Amino acid sequence: MARALPLYTLVQLAAGVLGIFAVHLMFDLPIPDLSTKARAGIGQWTGELIATLGLLLTVIGTSRHRPAWVPATVALYIAAAYWFTSSTSFANPAITLARSLTDSFAGIRPADAPGFIVAQLAGALVGGWVGGWPFDRREIDEPQ
Repeated sequence: MARALPLYTLVQLAAGVLGIFAVHLMFDLPIPDLSTKARAGIGQWTGELIATLGLLLTVIGTSRHRPAWVPATVALYIAAAYWFTSSTSFANPAITLARSLTDSFAGIRPADAPGFIVAQLAGALVGGWVGGWPFDRREIDEPQ
């Protein structure tokens, strides 16, 4: 898994950028179109930390109890977190970078992206640590 991480990262970044470009083509918007949407401050960063933490707990918990449901629970969590977090739940550095390329309501100023990415990494670290408490990792890793 660790050896595949750079490839997964590259694919996520490329897919996000291509997705933004495709949407801009569909709606006849300029490419690229750097965002001017301000998203900074402790409230936004806290929202992003919570969005990422919750996403990781959703993945860990669903993987433990209902692995086939992971795609659905991730989609449902992200849809819900869009509404309950102050940041609208980017929850992924690749999404953050892609959304910096659109000056739509979904965008984020490139200058604000690093704060979101730091919050996402913090949320991921906390989620990975906390996720071991209710969901015993030995049981997750052992074949059933």
